[in-house]
Amino acid sequence: MGEKNDIIIGIDLGTTNSLVAFADEAGPHLIAGENGPDDVIVPSVLGFDEAGVLKTIGVEAREHAVEQPTTTIHSVKRLMGRGFADVAQEAAALPYRVERRDESGERDIASIIVGERSFTPPELSALILRDLKQRAETHFGRSITKTVITVPAQFDDAQRQATRDAGQIAGLEVVRIVNEPTAAALAYGLDRKEDATIAVYDLGGGTFDISILRLEDGVFEVLATNGDTHLGGDDFDNALISLFASEIRDQFGIEITSPTIKQQLRTLSENIKKRLSDDDEAQIQIAIGNDKVYEKTITRDDFEKMIDPFVARTLDACSRAMKTAGLTQSEINQVVLVGGSTRVPYVRRRVGEVFDTKPYTALNPEHVVAMGAGVQAAILSGIERDVLLLDVTPLSLGIETLGGAMGKLIPANVKIPCQASETFTTFKDGQTNIKINVLQGERELADDCRSLGVFELGGIPPMPAGLPKIDVTFLIDQNGILSVSAKEQRSGKAASIQIIPSHGLTRDEVKRMEQEAITHAREDMAAHHLIDVRTTLEFDLNKVEGMLDRYETQFTVNETTDFSKRISELRSFARSCDDATTINERREAFNQSTLPLAERAMTAALSGSIASTDGDDDRAPEKH
Repeated sequence: MGEKNDIIIGIDLGTTNSLVAFADEAGPHLIAGENGPDDVIVPSVLGFDEAGVLKTIGVEAREHAVEQPTTTIHSVKRLMGRGFADVAQEAAALPYRVERRDESGERDIASIIVGERSFTPPELSALILRDLKQRAETHFGRSITKTVITVPAQFDDAQRQATRDAGQIAGLEVVRIVNEPTAAALAYGLDRKEDATIAVYDLGGGTFDISILRLEDGVFEVLATNGDTHLGGDDFDNALISLFASEIRDQFGIEITSPTIKQQLRTLSENIKKRLSDDDEAQIQIAIGNDKVYEKTITRDDFEKMIDPFVARTLDACSRAMKTAGLTQSEINQVVLVGGSTRVPYVRRRVGEVFDTKPYTALNPEHVVAMGAGVQAAILSGIERDVLLLDVTPLSLGIETLGGAMGKLIPANVKIPCQASETFTTFKDGQTNIKINVLQGERELADDCRSLGVFELGGIPPMPAGLPKIDVTFLIDQNGILSVSAKEQRSGKAASIQIIPSHGLTRDEVKRMEQEAITHAREDMAAHHLIDVRTTLEFDLNKVEGMLDRYETQFTVNETTDFSKRISELRSFARSCDDATTINERREAFNQSTLPLAERAMTAALSGSIASTDGDDDRAPEKH
């Protein structure tokens, strides 16, 4: 990986799952966790306590979502770079609280309330990024400070800024932001010898992208991109949740307001979606209290009808992307599926119909984006030198002009990095300031586009209307991040900003959050260590319980009773004690005391005194 300070990792920061990867001369590699080579996926789920202190990340947090619905946070990516007004309807269906944050009233920031604390989406995403960073540091045995992060191709400037802010808060320099379909194409195209035109259909948990790329002589050129940053597998789940909630209301007159039941429905819906990928139907039962049980059988046909409107939206985007690229179905050589939601058979079938070809499924759809991020990281660190990536900006950019029109300076699907300038003037005599409202979108009116931010050019000498000449310049860097400058030609007065959206974090806020992360690093590590010690203790206690049960005849009644009591007491102690060292000492002492029992159990096992399943009899062994 080159010099010690040259390691750059690639991160797929997903709505549902996140992964970290790197690439060397042998190709891309996913970085596994402590549970073995298959432990490469980190669920994008955070578990807090009632005070708002982070306790768990990933699998363990997801497993406790039903018991702790208001303090288990998921699907944060759908909130990244968005104002509260953007997500208010969706927030109502979430088991945790989402509120508007900004006392000044000037900004519209969606914040998640956990216990006594308020978090912005970048802060929460930073916790996931920090966990992936630590995973990589364990793998390499050294500090990691640089990363490539992937985002949906349709992420606008605010969402990209939020992603970069999350990286900075996590202590990572985001050296490049790469569109997810483009990253997937990098991983897909490494071993291809022939030129090809490919479509990358990327349907994740919360976002959808379609990108058309040309692979030629090691050059990955994006021809067109389209999609929706608020469309994905979560919508499939929500369709099922809405059905269940509606029928429970109709049958029992009960409104689903409990966070626990909301989370139960969400977990159940996710499981049904997965089961219907293999089975023709799925039966469910939901106990809703007072001896009332809601029962339902969902067939695969039912499910496909429910999700068809969402799938149709993705296919419409595919048609628009092909039109923009100037290509027909027959000119697409391969369709690559990316994202966990492409595992749904109906999605695969409909994509195959639209492109008139069987989709390529050899690559794991949940791994390929991270692998591509690792490849891009290797390119930037000088390891992979034979690949060039040419990406595009997903949406048009411009400013609000007189009468509320959208004056476009950079159209969608222009190669990045890029720059564009246009000259404007004043409307009133003696006007000394102009307010510049930076917009992103495809509509013709400013109100129908997304305002990325507003800045003011002041100090213009008083002149008759129409006389000042104000040059406005847009510059998009390789990450798709926008900077805007304005200069009045006659006076030389100038102003510029790197856009800070009205629903985003200021640079000072990001720096403060980054500093807080450093300041609290020791206590965060201590909290993480406490979780690890408690988890290890629980594993050991479960093991002893299993031994007491399986080898029951080898122990006296008093021994069994005594150890069962001590196990219960130790569990209770671990829950109430916050000193990891003390818990670990008690765990080690307990384990020492179980050694004589373990020796007797081992002797019994070796002597064959315990029933075995060897031979032709496939019945389970019975207790003696």
